[in-house]
Amino acid sequence: MSSDEDFSLVDDPQMSENTLEGVKAAISCYKKKHELLLEEHKELAAARDDRRDMAKQFKQRTDKLIQATKDDQRSHNDQLANEQMKLDQLKLENDELMKELQKVEAALKDQKAENKHLRQQTDVFGAVPEKKVVFTGLTANADDTEEFEMKPHIVYPMEGGTALVTFEEESVAKKILTMKEHKVDLGGECSITVEAKQVHLMLPKLVEIDTDVCPHRILISSLPKMDTEMLLNKLEIHFSKRKHGGGEVDECEMMPDSGNVVLTFVDQNFAKGLTETEYHEVKLLQTKHKVRVTPFLNGKITNLETKMTACLRTVLLTGIPAVMEQETLQDLLEIHFQKNGNGGGEIEAFLYNPVGQQASALFGGISPGAEENK
Repeated sequence: MSSDEDFSLVDDPQMSENTLEGVKAAISCYKKKHELLLEEHKELAAARDDRRDMAKQFKQRTDKLIQATKDDQRSHNDQLANEQMKLDQLKLENDELMKELQKVEAALKDQKAENKHLRQQTDVFGAVPEKKVVFTGLTANADDTEEFEMKPHIVYPMEGGTALVTFEEESVAKKILTMKEHKVDLGGECSITVEAKQVHLMLPKLVEIDTDVCPHRILISSLPKMDTEMLLNKLEIHFSKRKHGGGEVDECEMMPDSGNVVLTFVDQNFAKGLTETEYHEVKLLQTKHKVRVTPFLNGKITNLETKMTACLRTVLLTGIPAVMEQETLQDLLEIHFQKNGNGGGEIEAFLYNPVGQQASALFGGISPGAEENK
């Protein structure tokens, strides 16, 4: 029953509240209203409970979402940290690889340089002029092979008033040095006193030479014996012609120790081509002669170690005054040190430099068993 109907009952003129029926009717009306209000209250309570449950569920879902977001953020941060660590590790590996690459490139560069050096050494090996040898039938053990020995020529500057004496025996030189001061009779009542000193020479102990092929020069060998000037002219004319693979010649000279010829071009484009052909036919002595053309080697000392060596058979005499002619005084000194009574012996070489003059002695073949001065 609606409210309009309820109020219509109350307003009914036939049913006044002053009557029992009117009171009952009002009570009945109010009961219905009360019941309706209770129903609405229940509905509102149920709706409120539903809203609370829904709010609680939403809150739980929100908390879960917030926690999930935090977990995702934490996981994302951890993943970023891991990726950053991986990136840093990759950068370190990349730096190490770059360093390794630089080392490999440097090693490759060194290897290329070594290969170039080996190729040059190959050219060096091929540049040695041919020399005919004959086997004589004699053999020896490998251990008996003699080592390479370098015999330098040492220039020894002499002061004025000194003399160098080389004895044939070391014992004589040692005795002269032990006696130190020597009184030399010059005839009559005239004499001089000289002092004997040890001679020390600076000799090479180790020599390392780096060789490379000269781009301008060639070495010509296997040449016939003929007039040197004519030979040089013919070689210069031959190798100056383009049809023979040559070009403008700057210099052509003979090496007196070997008899080979060194020919120098103005340009560096001809030497390599001529050495690759190696053998060339050149018109010499009215006939064609086959000569050998090999690279010319430049040498550069890369390591030199020296040592001071005492001359075992040579003695330096000092304090010699200029009291007479050079030849006469030298003869008297030489005679004095030849006599056994004066501690001397057989003399191999004698060189006297008077006061006020300059001279140099040339030592050659310095070895324990041989010594020579001039």
